[in-house]
Amino acid sequence: KVSSVLFNSGVDVVTPNGLNVKKFSAMHEFQNLHSTNKTRIQEFVRGHFYGHLDFNLDRTLFFFIAGRYEFSNKGADIFLESLSRLNYLLRVHRNDLTVVVFFIMPAKTNNFNVESLKGQAVRKQLWDTAHTVKEKFGKKLYESLLTGNIPDMNTILDRDDLTIMKRAIYATQRHSLPPVTTHNMLDDSEDPILFNVRRIGLFNSRNDRVKIIFHPEFLSSTSPLLPMDYEDFVRGCNLGVFPSYYEPWGYTPGECTVMGIPSVTTNLSGFGCFMEEHVSDPAAYGIYIVDRRFKSAEESCNQLTQFMFSFCQQSRRQRIIQRNRTERLSDLLDWRYLGRFYTHARHLALSRSFPDKYKMDNKGHSVLSSQTEGFRYPRPASVPPSPSASLHSTPHHSDEEDDDDEPYNEEEEAERDRLNIKAPFMLGSVPEGKKNKMQTGNQDKHV
Repeated sequence: KVSSVLFNSGVDVVTPNGLNVKKFSAMHEFQNLHSTNKTRIQEFVRGHFYGHLDFNLDRTLFFFIAGRYEFSNKGADIFLESLSRLNYLLRVHRNDLTVVVFFIMPAKTNNFNVESLKGQAVRKQLWDTAHTVKEKFGKKLYESLLTGNIPDMNTILDRDDLTIMKRAIYATQRHSLPPVTTHNMLDDSEDPILFNVRRIGLFNSRNDRVKIIFHPEFLSSTSPLLPMDYEDFVRGCNLGVFPSYYEPWGYTPGECTVMGIPSVTTNLSGFGCFMEEHVSDPAAYGIYIVDRRFKSAEESCNQLTQFMFSFCQQSRRQRIIQRNRTERLSDLLDWRYLGRFYTHARHLALSRSFPDKYKMDNKGHSVLSSQTEGFRYPRPASVPPSPSASLHSTPHHSDEEDDDDEPYNEEEEAERDRLNIKAPFMLGSVPEGKKNKMQTGNQDKHV
C-alpha cells in the first residue's frame, strides 16, 4: 500500500530477514540447555524473592519481553494489561502455578537496587551455610557407618550447627515486598512500565500468581545481579511475549524459534505474517499470533490473555513436545534460504537499471533463478525419537506429570510438518494460492 502511494507501483519482492541458524544450533542438546539455564534463572529468583519464596519453583514458568524501550510499539502496554487478567484467572482457578515475568528493556538508571543486591547476597550466604553443615553432617554419617552403627539423627547436628542455621533463617526475614525493578530508576514516577504496574496492582505480593521483574538493562554475563548472556537467558525461559503494534520484521521471536522457545507475536509484525503464510497451524509449533490488525485493543488483550493461560495449563510433557516442534522451524528462518530473496531483488534492480547487460525472462526470473527453486523444508537432526524415551535430550519429568501419557509418534510428527509447513514460493513467480484466488475470485485468506 505504501509502495503504491509513494511510487505508483506495487511491491516486486518482499525480503524477509533471516538468522544464522548455525550460530544458535545446539542439535539434540537444546532441551538440556533449556534445563541448565532455567536452573540459573531459578537461582536468581530465589535471591530476588527471599523471604517471600512461598511458591514452588518446579511449578513456575518464566515469561519475558525484550527489546528497545518503546512502550506501545513493542506491546508492553497490552502485555501488562494481559498479565493482570492472567493473574486473576490463575487465582480464580486456584492454580498452584506461578508465572515470573521479566521485562528486559534499557531505561535510565543510576545503579543496582540495594534490595536486589542484598537478595543475591542472602541467597549465597544461605547456600554457603547449607554447604558447610552438609559437609559436617556427611563426615559424621560416614564415620558412623564405618563403625557399623546407624547414627542418631537427634545428635548428629551439634548446637553450633543449629545456631548457624537459625542465624541463616533469621537473615532471610523480610518486612517489605520483593522489588519490581532491579535498578534505581532516574524517573520512577514517570516510567511507563512502573506507572502501569502501579495501576494494575502487581507488586509481587504473596497472593499474586504473576510476579514481575523489570530489568532496565540489557543482560550481560559479567553482571553481579543476573550474570547471563541474552542467548542463555532466552534458552532458560518458557515463553517469549512480543505483542508489537509495529514491527517491520521482529528478530526477537525469530531468535526464540531457532532456540526452541515458544513465542507470542502479532500479525502487525513481519515475522508473524511470514509464519501465518508458511505454517498452517502456528500455535501447534509454539508461534502464537495475536490479531492486532482486525481486532480492537480489548479483543487483542483478551486473545493474548487466553494464549498465556492456555500455555500455563500445559503439562511439562506437552511443553517439551512443543519445544521440539518449535525448533523444527529453524531452517525456515535460515539466511541460506531467505537470502535468496535479496539476491533476486538485486538482480531485478540491475535488470531494470541496465537492461542491456542484465536480462530477466518474461516470468521475472534472473540468471540465478534455478538456484531458488525447489526449496524443501528439511527435518532438523535435533528431533528425538520420543521425548519420554530420549533421556539425553529431554530433562527428567516431574512425578506429578508422569501419568500424562500424550502419544508422540515420529512419523506422525514428520507428516504434520509436511502438511503444515510451506516452503517460500519460487522467486519471481506468483504463489499458487494467489493464482487460484485470481482465477476463481475466492476471497478467503491463503494460509
